[in-house]
Amino acid sequence: MANETGLDFSDQIISLENKYQQALKDLYTHLTPIQRVNIARHPNRPTFLDHVFNITEKFVELHGDRAGYDDPAVVTGLGTINGRSYMFMGHQKGRNTKENIQRNFGMPTPHGYRKALRMMYYADHHGFPIITFIDTPGAYADLKSEELGQGEAIAQNLRTMFGLKVPIVSIVMGEGGSGGALAIGCANKLLMLENAVFYVASPEACAAILWKTAKASPKAAEKLKITAKELCKLEVADGIIPEPLGGAHADPYWTSQQIKTAIVESMDELVKMDTEKLLKHRAQKFRKLGGFQEGIPIDPKKKVNMKKKEEAIVVSKTSEVELRDEVQKLKQQIEKAGKVSADHPEPGLNEMIEKLKREIDYEYEEAVKAVGLEDKIIMLREEVAKARNLKDQLTPALKEKIEQLNDEFNKNLSTAPNYSSLKYKLDMLEELSNAQNMSEKGTNADKLKAEIDKRFKEVMDRPDLKQKIETVKGEIAKSGVSEVVNLNQDLKEKFVQLSQELESEFKTILESMGLQVYTRSALEAKAKLDNLNEETNMIIEDVINSSNLKDKIDLLKMEVANAGNAPDAESKNKIQALEAEIKQAVADAVSSPELKDKYEKLQAEIVEATKSSVGSDGSSVKQNVEDDKLKHDGSPVEVNSEANRSFV
Repeated sequence: MANETGLDFSDQIISLENKYQQALKDLYTHLTPIQRVNIARHPNRPTFLDHVFNITEKFVELHGDRAGYDDPAVVTGLGTINGRSYMFMGHQKGRNTKENIQRNFGMPTPHGYRKALRMMYYADHHGFPIITFIDTPGAYADLKSEELGQGEAIAQNLRTMFGLKVPIVSIVMGEGGSGGALAIGCANKLLMLENAVFYVASPEACAAILWKTAKASPKAAEKLKITAKELCKLEVADGIIPEPLGGAHADPYWTSQQIKTAIVESMDELVKMDTEKLLKHRAQKFRKLGGFQEGIPIDPKKKVNMKKKEEAIVVSKTSEVELRDEVQKLKQQIEKAGKVSADHPEPGLNEMIEKLKREIDYEYEEAVKAVGLEDKIIMLREEVAKARNLKDQLTPALKEKIEQLNDEFNKNLSTAPNYSSLKYKLDMLEELSNAQNMSEKGTNADKLKAEIDKRFKEVMDRPDLKQKIETVKGEIAKSGVSEVVNLNQDLKEKFVQLSQELESEFKTILESMGLQVYTRSALEAKAKLDNLNEETNMIIEDVINSSNLKDKIDLLKMEVANAGNAPDAESKNKIQALEAEIKQAVADAVSSPELKDKYEKLQAEIVEATKSSVGSDGSSVKQNVEDDKLKHDGSPVEVNSEANRSFV
């Protein structure tokens, strides 16, 4: 407008340019990871040859892999920076569609990596430091490349680069994709341009795998931590080379000079190292990768979270004769120890039980293989693992499968060649487990008895009680009567009162230790109650197992299963009617005159036993029988039994 009108708009132009620069600065200082990916892929971004021609005084390109092919996607050559010779190699993209087709969009074939490998050997032989430039979406993955050994070519480069005796510096100038980038990126120093990215999978590929849509690529780019800043935090990259506002394509020459400065500084540091230190430095750079917690790098010397190699558990099968001798020797040791000490020691008992368990597991595995159920068990284990991962519980169908397989295994177990050995070891395990339980019970009983004796002694040593006992003893001795029943009334009352006081103290001690105290008559009543319960349970089981009631129970189960969680009115009525019939049948069975008489008689005995507070054996009475309450008023008697619960 100024040119056309001749007017002066310089102030407005300067103001607009300042606003533009400020907007550009605000935008490029707060770029998201996916925006940096797009900048790294910008078609006008400087290529490898652009940078090489800007930073070298002289450059000679070298072609061919000496196997009949020259890959244009990888460019190699010799050049000088500040009078020092270097071997350059890098990925080369095109400026337009025609050039990109010629350069294969910067995606090398195996020939390209073999060309780079040839130049690495050449540089190593002549002592030229190596500088690599990375800018590729990844190695070319067409059929021809795979036939020519793409993976092998990359692997050869990775192995060779760790053994080169010259310094290596890699520059990620655009995008570094997967193994295609790493094949020329195993360097002592990995530097990245400010807007470059380095990844194992592109954000689009990652999003398609994890979220099933490429539209999630911004989220994937953020999670992958592929930017220069993030990779420096993780110590994958060793430095960031600044770019001008707007990206490297805004000022290619300035960007190249920044790369030149970074290369010179890095090489000055690396050339001072001797060969051994240089190789160790390169290996250590990659060995320490992964030593981080929530993105915070850790000193590789302190990294201790590497998984240790799991040692295989080898089970050596022991013969029956050896096991029998070991078990017999163990029994003799236990018997001998029991005679010497009251502490019931268990020398080697736990170890022997664990050994037997391992032997039995081994025998079971051999039996499973012998009866041909190994594949079925493996498949069932996988189903169980999947079910637990999904619902944390087993479905009825899966439980039925387990039961069927268990039945099939038990049915065929006797045909296994090692069945006799397995059975013998199971019997020995049961015998030793019983011995262990008895030993533990004996030990617990001895400890309990010692504790009771100690508490009783503390009571008897109390000054007030001791004085009372001595007083009563003295009065009995003065009376000259040897039997309590012949004492006079006053002295007898004192004796009974002291006995009751002592029994009350003892009862309090026993109850504080979690023990219950019964009289002999109460214990006899409890035994009779258990017998009566057993008799009642047998009657209930006979009734339930009768054909008529069993059919009704099966019908009830079927109705409940068909009704599901939301039964209709008709189903509810059927279920309630069946339940009433079943309950009535059981009630009629347990309401026979004979059972009524037994219950009433036993109830009277219990009431009589609880009237007295002191039993004939001198122990105090438990005043209430908590779990053994008998009720009988013509209504059904409720008995706590498995048979009764089975039909409810």
